[in-house]
Amino acid sequence: MPTDLTINVLWAALLGYGFGSIPFGLILAKLAGKGDIRTIGSGNIGATNVLRTGSKGLAAATLLLDLAKGFVPVWLAGMWFWQDMGWTALFAVIGHAFPVWLGFKGGKGVATNAGVSFALAWPIGLAYAVVWIGMLAITRISSLAGMSAVVAAAVAAYALGVPTFAKVLTVIAVLVIWLHRENIRRLVAGTEPKVGSKG
Repeated sequence: MPTDLTINVLWAALLGYGFGSIPFGLILAKLAGKGDIRTIGSGNIGATNVLRTGSKGLAAATLLLDLAKGFVPVWLAGMWFWQDMGWTALFAVIGHAFPVWLGFKGGKGVATNAGVSFALAWPIGLAYAVVWIGMLAITRISSLAGMSAVVAAAVAAYALGVPTFAKVLTVIAVLVIWLHRENIRRLVAGTEPKVGSKG
């Protein structure tokens, strides 16, 4: 028989996955008449690729909604089953990266993990945002900024003395970096496009 603990973990995971798997970038682009963004640029459903449609407004909306789909489920989990909110955080990012609705081919989790970080603890989210925005401003390379930010969130959680969150954010960081493996190859080769480029 499943225990209450097992049931809570299951609900926490489903809550995160349900929110995280909503492909806002794809939905917004189609509603705006931009077509399927999976056929342009990197083929990604996130804000950086939405920007390649030429619409800064759509990209900004995608960014905010991808943040929200990480923040909202973790915030709700904090009220309903706070002891298992780490599972919600992890599965929100997994849902974004592997949405069942798109054949498990989604985004790379950077914006969604930003929302997750703020929901877990605002100082963690602040560290995430500062590193993300700072690296983006310096390098103009979205992938490098995103990978730096996910690592910063895990480090911040350890520094704040919340090992449970730190472990979850470390797992998420490993996942996000793995999802960026092609970007890493291009970074090494010096061919990774910068924000605003058409590639």
